[in-house]
Parts: sequence; structure tokens; C-alpha cells
Amino acid sequence: MRRMVLNAALGRAAKDRRDPGRALALWRERAAVVAAAADTEPDADDAAFVEDLGFTLQCFARVPELTPLGWTVQLRSAEERLANRLRVKWIHSQNPLVADEPIERPVFVVGLPRTASSLVHRILSASEPHRGPLLWELQRTGLGRDAASADRSRRAVERQVARLTALAPAYDAMHPLRADRPEESIAVMWRTYFPLSCAVMPDYRAWLEQADVTADYEYLRQVLQVLQYGRERRRWILKFPGHVAHLDVIRQVFPGAVFVWTHRDPVAAVGSFCALVEALAGVHCRRVDPVAVGRLWLGVLAESIDRGRKLRRALPADAVADVSSHRIVADPHRYAPKLFERLGVPWTFADRMGLDAIAGVPDGGVGPRRDLSRYGLGTEEVEEAFGDYGQEVADLRG
Repeated sequence: MRRMVLNAALGRAAKDRRDPGRALALWRERAAVVAAAADTEPDADDAAFVEDLGFTLQCFARVPELTPLGWTVQLRSAEERLANRLRVKWIHSQNPLVADEPIERPVFVVGLPRTASSLVHRILSASEPHRGPLLWELQRTGLGRDAASADRSRRAVERQVARLTALAPAYDAMHPLRADRPEESIAVMWRTYFPLSCAVMPDYRAWLEQADVTADYEYLRQVLQVLQYGRERRRWILKFPGHVAHLDVIRQVFPGAVFVWTHRDPVAAVGSFCALVEALAGVHCRRVDPVAVGRLWLGVLAESIDRGRKLRRALPADAVADVSSHRIVADPHRYAPKLFERLGVPWTFADRMGLDAIAGVPDGGVGPRRDLSRYGLGTEEVEEAFGDYGQEVADLRG
């Protein structure tokens, strides 16, 4: 009912999205307004950022089932991403020393989605020598804020999260978003497969496959430098399953970066993730075709893992730590210390005492098995798409 009311209220305002060309023109106008409000002149990189976001909005505009609410959510998200980018750029320009902040040996949690990556991210981020960027910090990146200013930014993001939770309680149950909790890097990145979680967009997928994501990771580094400047330096813990397809670019932008690769039977992971996508797409589209979701994401995820496995061969052995989702979920007190040891980090009394609270948070990014047939998939088809990766996972689980 809430979605119906919002779609009725937003319908007229969102009429321009029916024309992809007009949608792009509208975005350029809005982007100019955002830039003017930021009191800055966009450079060539900013212009490319604007055009990339504009292309993404065009792709959404071509989705027949996209609702006024879905369009409005994406338009506002694009505006907020641009505003944050310009804010980060301004901070760097006014504080040249920010760019000198070293981001040393960050940890990237990668792999298939729904493989306990959220649980691993929280465990690592909670340790005293580590730091995971909070959702509100990623969306409203600032430098040297006083407590009142930081609280206003946090509350603004809290309100956004509350709206999403109200619109998509099923999504929140599977992947809870919280303003003051470490969150995925996609909050500041723009060339990722995340938009495909909101709608099936073949044109966006084709564009993404040939996109150079180097600028995304350079911007991520700039964000981390802002968040780190003037504060105690800690090892950054970053997470996004899709990072697995860009291990080479990450090591280029973040020399010395290491990866924690979480693994789960791909049959279970794919089914669980399709359910997550179906819940999020339901916020954006009048009707979600589960079979189209399954077909799209089987290809995206299998290709991502295949690329990651190939890229891994060029990395030194100590650059990747493997984690079985089954083991870390079933017995975190046994396997979390092993992971810390693998990363060269002491496992302390405080880590041990805090583990129960972390592991007790609903859904560690795994979720129950889902019926693949709902998504037009079969067990053998998924196993074939991932090749011998399934056996690798089984061997790791033991």
C-alpha cells in the first residue's frame, strides 16, 4: 500500500523518465544544479562521472516496468553521489595534505554474495586496529566535523534507511542496512553491478562489461583519505562481493591490498541472492520476473567468479585468505581467530568477548537455501556455469 501511494504521488513528477533522451537531459540539468550548490567547477573526471550516471539513468528509463518511485529513488541517489563526490573533491583541493594519507594494506572482502561476507566484514571491522567505513560516512563524507555536524549527517542517512526498510522489509531482513554500521564500498562507487539488482537492464550490463573501473577505486581511495585525515590510522576493512572481478585494479590503486575471499556452494549462494534481488527490484518495478532475474544473475555471478579466479593466479600466495561461509557461521569462535592469524593480526580478549554480539546480528549475509526453480534455474545448470569452483568450495569446507 505504501508503494502504491508513493507511486501515485510521484507519477506526474517522474513522467520525463519515459523518454531516455529526456531523462539524460533532465539529469544533466540536475547535475548542474548540484555542482552549483557545491560552489565548484566540475573537471573532466567529474564530467565523465556525470555522463556515466546519466547513462545509468537512461538504462533505468528504458525499463518498461519501472515505477515513479523507482525512478525517483535512482535520480536522487545519483544526485547524492554527485554531491558527495564534489564535496570530497573540494576537501582535497582545500587540504592538499589529505592526498598524502597512506591507505596501507587495506583488506577487501570479496567473493559471491550471500557467503557470510557481511559477517566477516563486521568481525574484522570491530577489531581495535581496524576500521570499516560506516554507511553514513560513505554517503556524506566529511572532514574534521564536530559532533553536532556528524550527528546531522548520520540522522539524515538514518532517515533514508528507514524509508527503504519500510518499503522493502523483505530486503531489510536479508541485508539489513544501518547508518552507523560498516557498509559496502558500492555506496561511493558507480561502475558496479549493483544497479542490476534494481532492474534487469541488458544495456547496462553490456556497458559494464567493457567499463574501466580504475577511476572508481581511485575515488574510493580519496574518500578513505578524507575519513582518515587527522585521525588515528587504522587498517581499512572494505567489502563488496563484486570486488572479486577487479583484483588487479585494486592492487594497482591500493598496493599491498589483501583479499578475504568468502566461499559458499554456488547453488545455495545464487538462489539466496536471487531472492535478495527480487525483494529490492520490487521497490523499483511494478512486476518482477523471477526467471529473468535468475538468468541475468547466473551469468553475472559466474563470470565474476571466473574472472576473479584467473586474476588470483597472478597474486602472491599471501594476498588472499580463503574463508568457508559454512565454517565461519557454524563456529565463529574457532575460525575467526584463524582468519586473524592468516592476516597477521593478533586475536585479542576484546575480539573474543565481542564476537557473540557480532555473530548474533540477524543474517550474516548467508540466508537459507532458496528454490532455484522459481528463478528458472536448476542445480546442474548452476554447477555447470561455475565449473570446478563448486568442488573448490567443497574442499575448503572439508
